[in-house]
Amino acid sequence: MSQTEIPATMRAVVTRGHGGIDQLEYREDWPTPIAAPGEVLIEVGACGLNNTDINTRSGWYAKSVREGTTVTGGTQGFIETGDDGGWGESVQFPRIQGADVCGRVAALGEGVSRELLGQRVMIETWIRDWNDPDNIGKCRYFGSECDGGYAEYTTVDARNVHSIESPLSDAELATFATSWVTAENMLDRAAVTKGDVVLVTGASGGVGTALVQLIRLRSATPVALCSESKANQLRDIGADAILPREPHDLPAALDQAIGRRSVDVIADVVGGSLWPQLIDALCPGGRYTCAGAIAGPMVEFDLRTFYLNDLTFTGATVIPRGLFARLVGYIERGEVSPVLAATYPLRNLASAQKAFLAKQHVGNIVAIVRDPNKM
Repeated sequence: MSQTEIPATMRAVVTRGHGGIDQLEYREDWPTPIAAPGEVLIEVGACGLNNTDINTRSGWYAKSVREGTTVTGGTQGFIETGDDGGWGESVQFPRIQGADVCGRVAALGEGVSRELLGQRVMIETWIRDWNDPDNIGKCRYFGSECDGGYAEYTTVDARNVHSIESPLSDAELATFATSWVTAENMLDRAAVTKGDVVLVTGASGGVGTALVQLIRLRSATPVALCSESKANQLRDIGADAILPREPHDLPAALDQAIGRRSVDVIADVVGGSLWPQLIDALCPGGRYTCAGAIAGPMVEFDLRTFYLNDLTFTGATVIPRGLFARLVGYIERGEVSPVLAATYPLRNLASAQKAFLAKQHVGNIVAIVRDPNKM
């Protein structure tokens, strides 16, 4: 497609403000963005859903919110429209959300190499200040602090696109960006290595299914917490053992499943009321890493458990440079597999978010953006 063939308007789902799912507005007349100098215009094929979409739209990041990202809170919103429920700088509305993009480069801004034109690409989701690229305090998130991929076209700095050679579909490739770099960053932060036993909470979700595969890729042992109905799918992707999602006695459940009452590492995206049991299940010198709190951000923390057992705690949000390229390498070499739970057409994004919040799926849910008549 030449630059002159790009339409002036496009289909997009626009988030009007913080609140419920009714803040999502499907439009067929939204202005198509134009690539600025140093940027590329991407024709979006598919865009995956993730918790950040829900949390930002619903206002969950506001400090006043103390509950988990429940179906009720996620569908109805937590705070009044206009309050700050974003992270870092305030999110500006209207906003096109969606970070997990796979598509093709349709046009180039001034100064961008022509080699990128027509390339199939994935978007690295963290937008850096390229004058200070390792300063995580200056990073912004694609689809939150700038417009993202729930639209036919999106723009991004050319340094954030990664060409991809893969037989996987756009929808399958759209499962990777947020979930998998989050998981890999968690494992890096916790220094997971060969022989470690790693307990994964929320193992059936996008980050959880990524963690299971990436733990195995490091020759470590993944132990998954999930509901019984999802256990077989978790075994299929490599979980060594499956524990109930909310065990009454976690050390006893571990002992029954793997023959030991503690683990080396906990990779947590759940938080909530189970949290004290998680920390009690860490061996002396164990490591806890966290990238979410879908069951609730407020937890009971016994400092004695922390310091008497020489534990290490890390948070994992902004990824370092080079990590996304590492993920692309895993994909191209076939070392990891997508876990695509369902697809929805862009116009049905609200229904997709409801399904995402219901947590009945395993893996990732993806919005199909490209017009089927163009495929």
